[in-house]
Amino acid sequence: MLGNIKFIGELGKLDLIHESILHKCIKTLLEKKKRIQLKDMGEDLECLCQIMRTVGPRLDHEKAKSLMDQYFGRMRSLMNNKDLPARIRFLLQDTVELRENNWVPRKAFIDNGPKTINQIRQDAVKDLGVFIPAMTSGMRTDFFQDNPFLPTRMSRETLGGLADMFGQMPGSGIGTGPGVIQDRYSPTMGRHRVNPLFNGHGGHMAPASQSQFDKSFMKTNQGQNLLFQNQTQQQAQSKDMPPRFSKKGQLNADEISLRPAQSFLLNKTQVPKLQPQIPTMIPPSAQPPRTSTPPLGQPPQLGLKTNPPPIQEKPQKTNKKPPPAKEELLKMTETVMNEYLNSKNIGDAVNGVREMKAPKHFLPEMLSKIIVCSLDCPDGDKEHVSSLIHALRTEGLITGENFMQAFLNVLDQCPKLEGDIPLVKSYLAQFAARAIIAELMSIADLAHPLENGTHFPLFLLCLQQTAKLRDKEWLTDLFQQSKVNMQKMLPEIDQNKDRMLEILEGKGLSFLFPLMKLEKELLKQIKADPAPQSIYKWIKDNISPKLHTDKGFVNILMTSFLQYIFQEMYSNDGDDQLSAPSKEQLDQEKQLLLAFKPVMQKFLHDHVDLQVSALYALQVHCNTKAFPKGMLLRYFVNFYDMEIIEEEAFLAWKEDITQEFPGKGKALFQVNQWLTWLETAEEEESEEEAD
Repeated sequence: MLGNIKFIGELGKLDLIHESILHKCIKTLLEKKKRIQLKDMGEDLECLCQIMRTVGPRLDHEKAKSLMDQYFGRMRSLMNNKDLPARIRFLLQDTVELRENNWVPRKAFIDNGPKTINQIRQDAVKDLGVFIPAMTSGMRTDFFQDNPFLPTRMSRETLGGLADMFGQMPGSGIGTGPGVIQDRYSPTMGRHRVNPLFNGHGGHMAPASQSQFDKSFMKTNQGQNLLFQNQTQQQAQSKDMPPRFSKKGQLNADEISLRPAQSFLLNKTQVPKLQPQIPTMIPPSAQPPRTSTPPLGQPPQLGLKTNPPPIQEKPQKTNKKPPPAKEELLKMTETVMNEYLNSKNIGDAVNGVREMKAPKHFLPEMLSKIIVCSLDCPDGDKEHVSSLIHALRTEGLITGENFMQAFLNVLDQCPKLEGDIPLVKSYLAQFAARAIIAELMSIADLAHPLENGTHFPLFLLCLQQTAKLRDKEWLTDLFQQSKVNMQKMLPEIDQNKDRMLEILEGKGLSFLFPLMKLEKELLKQIKADPAPQSIYKWIKDNISPKLHTDKGFVNILMTSFLQYIFQEMYSNDGDDQLSAPSKEQLDQEKQLLLAFKPVMQKFLHDHVDLQVSALYALQVHCNTKAFPKGMLLRYFVNFYDMEIIEEEAFLAWKEDITQEFPGKGKALFQVNQWLTWLETAEEEESEEEAD
C-alpha cells in the first residue's frame, strides 16, 4: 500500500492527478474506520505522512487552507495519542513540523552529494588541520602497504650512488671532511638535489652538519632502534669505518629487539606535537624520517607541515532557564485554573498563562486540561472558562487551531471521562457552541471530525446549545453558509431524508430545514382547505419571504399540488385508470389546475428558472407513478394553455442535462414531439412579427 501511495504522490506532484482526488485519498487515510482500533491504523497513518510529504506543498494554498488545517489538526490529536506506536507518532510529528517550517526539510543540504578528492582534502584541512597530498602516478602504494619493514614513502626515481650499496640513513654521508665520498642523495648536497626524498626517506628539516646530525640521530634512537644500531656496528667493524660511526659501549642480548623501531622526530623541540592523533597521509616535507614501521600496538607519530589551527572552544551558553517540563506545565495550568475559578479575575488568569511561557506544541494540551478541569463545574464556571479561552485567543496566546486540536483531544478521552462525568458530551457541546459564537471555530470545522455519526449526537447537541445562546435565524443562516450535509452527520443507518427529519424534530432542530418540514405540512394544509386564498395566506405566514424564490420551495409547492390532484382523481380507482382516465376525471384535473393557477402564477411569474424547477417536479411526480400514458403530455399542454409556464421554460427544460432528477429520458420520449411543435410554432411567430 505504501508503494501505491508513493506512486500516487509522485503523480500528484507532477500535476497528473487532480487535487480533489488527492484530498479524497487524504480523507480516506485520515478517517477512523469502523471496527478498527486506533492502534491498528499505523499503516494508513504512515501512508498519510508519505503523501503529505510528497504533495503537501502543492495542496497547501489559500483556497485549501481550511481543509489542510483540519487535516493537521486531526494529525496533531493523533500525534499525542499514546495508543499509536511511537514510530507512527514521530512520523506524524515530523510531518506537522515540516508544514510549520514551510515544507522545507530539516536536513536539506546543498552539498550532500558525492564529493571530489579535492573537496575531501579541503574539508580535511578546514576541519582537522591535516593536509592530504595527492598521490603521484608512480607510487606503489599496494607494495609498501603490504611490507611493514619498508619506508612508507618512496621516490619514483630509482636509488642510485653509494646509497644502494650501504643503504645509508637519511642525513648521513660516507664520512665528513675533505675527500668524503658524496652523491646526489646525500643530505649535505641538499641544495643541489632534485628529489626531495633522502634515499626513499622523507625529511622536512634543513641539512645540518654531520656531527650534529649524528648526535641527534643516535640520541633519539637510543633504546628504540637497537637492531639497526647493532647492524651499524657490524658494518663499521667490517668496513673499517671511522670510530665515530660506532656506538659507544656494547649492547646486551636482552636489549636487542627484533621488532621494527618506532618512527622518530629529528628534533622534538622544532616540530609541534600533533593535535588530532589520527592516521592520515601527510606531505613529504612534513613527514619525519623513519627507518622502519613502528612497533606493534603503538600508533605512528606524525608531524604536520604547519601548526594545526587551535581548537576553539564554543563560548559558554548564557544561563538560560530550560523550558518547564510537561508535568510542571500541567500543574501550573491547574493552579491558574483554580485561582481563576475562585477569583473570576480574567486579567490575572491571562497573565498567569502568559508567564507560563508554554511552548507552542503544548498549547493544545494546556487547553485540554482547562476544559477537562471545568467539565464537572457549574454552568456559570463553564461560561467563565469559555470567556477565558476567548480572551487568550484575543491576546494572541492561542489560535483557533489550538482550540480545535484540544477539543478533539478531549473527545478522544470521552470513553474514560463518561465513567466520572456521564453528561460529558453535553458539557463539551456548550464549549463548542461558545467557540462557534466567538468564531474560534466554524460549523464546518466542528462537523468534519464528527461525520458518519462519530460521537453521535454531539454535533446535534452543539447546534442545540448554539440556538439557545443565540437565535434560530442566526444559526440557520450560519448553517446554510457552512454547506454541511446533515445526512452525513447521522449514523449510516439513519442517512435518509425521512429519518433525518424525524431526528431533527426530536432534537428541536427542524427549523434548520424549513423546506423539509414544509413538504409534509403544506399537503396537510391543502387537504384541510384547498381554497387558493387560504393556501397563499398559510404560505405567507409560515414560510420566510427569503424562501419564496428558492427552487426547493417551488419544487415542494408543485409536488404538493400534483399529489393532491392525483389523490382526488384516482383515490378509489385501480392502476388501469391511470393510463386511461375517463372524461370526468380529465375535466376534474383541469378544474383543479385552474383553481391552483393563481398561487402557481404568484410564485412562478417572470422566473424562468423557477418554472424549470416546476417542470422537474412534474417529471419526478410522473416517474414515481411509472409514467402513466399521456399524463406528462396533458400537464405540459395545460400548463402551456393556462400560461402557468412559458415557452422559454419548456425549451430550457428540454436542453438541460442535469442528472439530479430521475426519469428525464422517459419524459422526453413522451413529450418530444410536442416540444418540437412548440419550437417550430415559436419560430413561425417570430418570423411573422418580423414581417
